[in-house]
Amino acid sequence: MRPERRINARPRRVVLGATMAAALSGCEGVQSVLSPASDDARMVADLAWWMFATATFIFVVTMGLLITGVALRHKREARRISFRNATVMVVIGGVIAPIAAIVAVSLSGVMIGDEVEGDAGSSGPVIEVHGKRWWWEFRYLDRDGRVIATTANELHLPVGQRATLRLMSDNVIHSFWAPNLQGKTDLVPGKVNTLYAEPDVAGRWRGQCAEFCGLQHGLMGFVVQADAPQDFDRWLQAQAAGAVVREGRGLQVFMDLGCGECHAIRGTAADGQKGPDLTHLASRRTLAAATIPNSRGNLGGWITSPQDIKPGALMPAFAPPSDDLDALLTYLEALE
Repeated sequence: MRPERRINARPRRVVLGATMAAALSGCEGVQSVLSPASDDARMVADLAWWMFATATFIFVVTMGLLITGVALRHKREARRISFRNATVMVVIGGVIAPIAAIVAVSLSGVMIGDEVEGDAGSSGPVIEVHGKRWWWEFRYLDRDGRVIATTANELHLPVGQRATLRLMSDNVIHSFWAPNLQGKTDLVPGKVNTLYAEPDVAGRWRGQCAEFCGLQHGLMGFVVQADAPQDFDRWLQAQAAGAVVREGRGLQVFMDLGCGECHAIRGTAADGQKGPDLTHLASRRTLAAATIPNSRGNLGGWITSPQDIKPGALMPAFAPPSDDLDALLTYLEALE
């Protein structure tokens, strides 16, 4: 069976990728600062509303002064406004009000910034967030700092536990932004930044790289899944295990094509580190950094024509015989 070709024309493929990403976020949770799912995000949302109210206040004052000035100038029987009254209006409306608004917003931002950072909780997981070109890698650490599980483009968190996210990059500057959970924090090469996330409800939301990082910046998304602590523990235990299927024709095709040089499947000879870990690929809902849903047709299209889905992606295209491709897809679909 030949893979499903998702997009044919270059202008259409970019639009479809963005549309698919928006559809994913819309179906499983609104990607919005104004739809908070944690106390940290709630404070950011409050600040956003406060800034909107402040901007509205300044706009109303400014327009009021403008209308007053125009009315006084065109009213025939009105007396000329005194210099003292004009000065008072300008000072209050043009100086004091804007300065007060700026100071209030600045102080609120600083206070919220300190509170959002907070202290790391002892009960939450510690996760390394690696910004790649152009996808995300999440490494879950044990108490000794050893990696116990690795996922790509899907961040799982327990509800009610404060997770510590260590943000790092070995290429360019990225920015980790999950607006429903936290504010933006940059991933700077050579530096480790720390961010905390504590969802208070179960759900699924979309995140995004918020710093221009190259050709695929617009399609460098990820998904956040928050579950009850017991469900998260079961998920993490399953992710820490090796591949469910460790042999077969599909794996042989995978190795013959050279996929194991870039991708790892734990428990097999595939140990590449350049691309996403595929040990539990079938358990993920999306492909290509949350650009398209994880289906057999999309997976086949991604293998044979990655540039049709993400122009500029570093993954090369492969064109195996149809029987080999079917065996490869069947194998990858079994990696749950």
